[in-house]
Amino acid sequence: MDLKIAVLIDGDNIPSAYVKEMMAEIAKYGNPTIKRIYGDWTKPHLKKWKTVLLENAITPIQQYGYTTGKNATDSAMIIDAMDILYSEKVNGFCLVSSDSDFTRLATRLREAGMQVFGIGEKKTPEPFIVACDRFIYIEILKNQAEESESEVADNKPVQTKDVDKVTPRVIKLISSTVSDLADEDGWAFLGDVGNLLQKKQPNFDSRNYGFQKLTPLIKSIQKFEIDQRESPTGRFKLIYIKIKTSGRRNKKS
Repeated sequence: MDLKIAVLIDGDNIPSAYVKEMMAEIAKYGNPTIKRIYGDWTKPHLKKWKTVLLENAITPIQQYGYTTGKNATDSAMIIDAMDILYSEKVNGFCLVSSDSDFTRLATRLREAGMQVFGIGEKKTPEPFIVACDRFIYIEILKNQAEESESEVADNKPVQTKDVDKVTPRVIKLISSTVSDLADEDGWAFLGDVGNLLQKKQPNFDSRNYGFQKLTPLIKSIQKFEIDQRESPTGRFKLIYIKIKTSGRRNKKS
């Protein structure tokens, strides 16, 4: 059954440039049945949203800033989210913001059994990121938009200033996840590895490191063995990975 998602966008906190790519990303996870954006549309800086809202059928919600220094947009978005939750019309939410004020909202929605996706910039505070089931950086969508005119080979990273380095911490995270799932021979199914990585670190995404898929990222690290096996139907390959063993075996004297 397709996941029905309510997409709620903080217009004061998100750039409008990559809305098309953002909606395409959300469609990978389910059907965005409710699409709303919140802001004070009397303010000049929000005028750039007008065209993209029409093109993507996103409903603007007017929220005046009643008090200087207070973000009324956040409150309106939170109230709407709870109304939608109790309407039982969706089973998932996508909160689009880089604001940590939505951390408690994401937590509350998950407590109610909702699947929660987050989309925001890399400046997004960690508490909001980990409160989501999955968190996607807008910078990834920006990279994809820039690369759309030329195909990117699976075994080559995207060359862009926004790509993160594969640090020892990342390698340790992947290694520990493989160990958690490995059978007696040390092999783990890559699909399960990817799912557990997402649960451990909601913002883990191979695209953060310039790779469109997890497999080429794993290959680039060169600390893992990869085994392709036939599926039961023989129609596709199942990929398993194993941590490479180091050192030589002791010779018998």
